[in-house]
Amino acid sequence: MTELDETHDAARRSWVASANSHPDFPIQNLPFGVVSISGCRPCGAVAIGDMVVNLNAARESGLFAGEAARAVDAMAAGTLNGFLALGSGPRRALRKQLFAMLSEGTPEQRQIEGFIHPAADCAVLVPARIGNYTDFYVGIHHATNTGRLFRPENPLLPNYKYVPIGYHGRASSIVPSGREIRRPYGQIKIAGSDAPSYEPCKRLDYELELGLWVGPGNTLGEPISIAETEEHIAGVCLLNDWSARDIQTWEYQPLGPFLAKSFATTISPWIVTPEALAPFRIQQPSRPQGDPAPLPYLFDNSDQSNGAFDIRLDVLILTPGMRAAGQEPFRLARSNARHMYWTARQLIAHHTSNGCNLEPGDLMGTGTISGSERDGCGALLETTQGGRDPVSLPSGEQRTFLEDGDEIILTASCERKGYATIGFGECRGQVSLQ
Repeated sequence: MTELDETHDAARRSWVASANSHPDFPIQNLPFGVVSISGCRPCGAVAIGDMVVNLNAARESGLFAGEAARAVDAMAAGTLNGFLALGSGPRRALRKQLFAMLSEGTPEQRQIEGFIHPAADCAVLVPARIGNYTDFYVGIHHATNTGRLFRPENPLLPNYKYVPIGYHGRASSIVPSGREIRRPYGQIKIAGSDAPSYEPCKRLDYELELGLWVGPGNTLGEPISIAETEEHIAGVCLLNDWSARDIQTWEYQPLGPFLAKSFATTISPWIVTPEALAPFRIQQPSRPQGDPAPLPYLFDNSDQSNGAFDIRLDVLILTPGMRAAGQEPFRLARSNARHMYWTARQLIAHHTSNGCNLEPGDLMGTGTISGSERDGCGALLETTQGGRDPVSLPSGEQRTFLEDGDEIILTASCERKGYATIGFGECRGQVSLQ
């Protein structure tokens, strides 16, 4: 388990002025990603305030040493797969060296400042080649709310509290924040009609999720025990699993999600490390009385004591009408990662329990993380009760589902007294016109 050290000191400041009191990327965060600077080839990078550090260029100048140098060398291909495969040792060494180099008073300021660029000049990219993407269903409030829409008397199916439910998603359609989302077409069967028609989705939705990046993988046929899972989690991002609810309703039986989910998934482009999140680990919330205990392969005392995260999660919307009126994005929901029924480590343990092999750069979505109240619902399907109860917006508009030109923005914040606040950056996507 990651221990607290000098990199978590809230009093430490950076000579990068924009980092000090930055809501997402103070010096205590230092998330990793891949960017293209002014149209040049992709490079490994770290976010600091409103700037990014070109790690590959800094390495070529001889700035890093030891395990930190090894970590940056693994980014040479313009993707973080090799870096993620190295595990926690080189990652921690690089983060510590960067923390020292970017702190106020460092003698290395003049050496590294030439490799720092405004974030506005950089195009953010998906940080790794995602070989496989799995989407789970760990938000118990979301599962209960959506289940109640279709099965009022029995919203949760019998297996939910025994097994982390998930499905294998589409990796090729995962895009970084800022990419437009084209409204999908598909088969839709309207109630009362004899046959489906092929047309644009009319019930387009978002889903508020976290994404878990896999570090070192495992050999096919060799499960990862829950006691060993921590080493296989390389970091966390925000994830919006766009969903075409009307396509989904017709196609999901009997095999589950397909085209209603595979058209786009948006992620925030920075990998926030387990080291940065260490101050915000919390005890896994107690299960309601009467719920079964996790089966032994999913139970670990250390995971129960600090395997959950205290991460505030927000959903905001900006419509064409709001944009024209000069209005700020409106918050649709606020939730928290503490509402996850299963921990990140339990997801790794279950995913590999049958011998399935994970690979560095694989991505796992948590599923929609909703709070217990309506203002914490992580999808419009829940908020509007399946479209029956529209949301009213400051512009005078209403929404049951998303319309063309609507922009959804996911943000996150980790706050704890005595520690610097850190965030994830935006996970933003705008629905394109048909």
